[in-house]
Amino acid sequence: MRAKLLVLASAIGMLGWGAVLPYQYAYAADTRGWGALAGAAASSLFSIGALAAAPLAGRLADRFNPVAVVVVAQLVGAAAVGSLVFVGAPTPFLIGMLVFGLGLSAAVPAKQVLALRWSSGADRRKIFAYKFTGESLGMAAGAFIAGLVVDLNRANGLDVGFVMAAAGFVLSSLIIAVAGWRDDSVLDEDASSAGLGTTDAADTADALGTDAPTGAMAVVDAAHGGPAKAAKNGALRAIFAEPSMRWIAVVTITLALAFYAQFESGLPAYALTVLHADPSAIGMAAAVNCLVIVALQVVVVRVTAKRTAPGLLMAVGLIWMFSWLLLSGAQFVPGVASALFVVTFGIFAVGETVYSPVLNPLTASLAPKGRVGQTLGIMAALQTAFSAAGPLVAGVLLGAGLADAFLGMHLALASAAVFAAWRLKKAMARRAQPRPEELRLSEEQHRVPLRGRDRSRVLQVDAPASADDLEADVLEKAAAALTGGVRAQPEQASVVLGESR
Repeated sequence: MRAKLLVLASAIGMLGWGAVLPYQYAYAADTRGWGALAGAAASSLFSIGALAAAPLAGRLADRFNPVAVVVVAQLVGAAAVGSLVFVGAPTPFLIGMLVFGLGLSAAVPAKQVLALRWSSGADRRKIFAYKFTGESLGMAAGAFIAGLVVDLNRANGLDVGFVMAAAGFVLSSLIIAVAGWRDDSVLDEDASSAGLGTTDAADTADALGTDAPTGAMAVVDAAHGGPAKAAKNGALRAIFAEPSMRWIAVVTITLALAFYAQFESGLPAYALTVLHADPSAIGMAAAVNCLVIVALQVVVVRVTAKRTAPGLLMAVGLIWMFSWLLLSGAQFVPGVASALFVVTFGIFAVGETVYSPVLNPLTASLAPKGRVGQTLGIMAALQTAFSAAGPLVAGVLLGAGLADAFLGMHLALASAAVFAAWRLKKAMARRAQPRPEELRLSEEQHRVPLRGRDRSRVLQVDAPASADDLEADVLEKAAAALTGGVRAQPEQASVVLGESR
């Protein structure tokens, strides 16, 4: 029930994004007459606020109740966006947009921690998928409603969008507070004596070459230096000490650049300036993107339930590679270029339905113990930072008439995402392999009764590839000793696992 309320609250909380962000540039630059610089600065400051808030909020979600972090962050965002109704000068407007970005993005990693806390291993991907679908619907609903009532010909024409965003934040905070009332659940981060806790079963299966449904959380603990060492070395060093985490960061960045960075600016600009598509095709493409997500998300989750996360991320990169190839070909068939652009947004959405339920649970499953929220926040900050560079890159390349370079760069980024996901798969496989010290068995637990004159005889066994190989090796050498012609005097001989000679 808590997870369902979180999905609802996430959808309502994204109303403000759809109601304000698509219109704020034209509002600041034209409606209020503050100029293009003010409009661009508002977008940049919103992104800067998001970039600064996500890692900090993630750390707070680790240290304090994430419910409180979400509620406070969204109420701060509500106050900021609500205050824009009374703003009459560019400086207060820019400050309000900065704090709006802070509040909106600070709630994201804390909500992800709550999604992990309020879901079991069997339905974790499903909850993240529903959450993503709800947020997409919230943004679409906000943009649709605002489009009907916003009047950019009047100075107060966007006030209804500001009020809608503030009300959405307040209502979302209220729902999350109710869902978290008397919640005593905690994120499962208990580690075993070997230093690793339970792992996401799909990702463990990926490392072992088998299939399994999504499982519980994984942590990095004593086997990799322990919390004390992590704290000593600093948050970033602790998080990126694992090769798998470094490859997750690369996957996050490349997939962000390969699509999300261009969703709101670069792709529409390409459609208008290169494909000469009808402006109505831009809105239709965004609508198709949302509808495909809503229609396919649940189906995709069911189909991919037993597929491994790195393999699914590779599929996302391949889907987006095909999308960019289709966009490249659209310029050679101007008669259907607009239709191909709309279709491509639908294909991008298919990749999104695979991407959204996988990446955050996988990231959390590999995060250092006690740093799940901070890790999610850092990854969100990386995605935001590189996505913010997208409009600038698109503007430079398309403005210079380098459409082919624009397309080729993003095709290369999608290819890089496929490679990074493949390397992530390899890194997770190596991470799952037991180290020699984990294979060393205690003398008290593993003794083989032998008969022999040498009372201190020790069997040396090479480190096995598996438990079955260990048992077979021990039994083989024990049998050899028993049939070696020694006298019948019972004795206990220790079995020591030596490293491969």
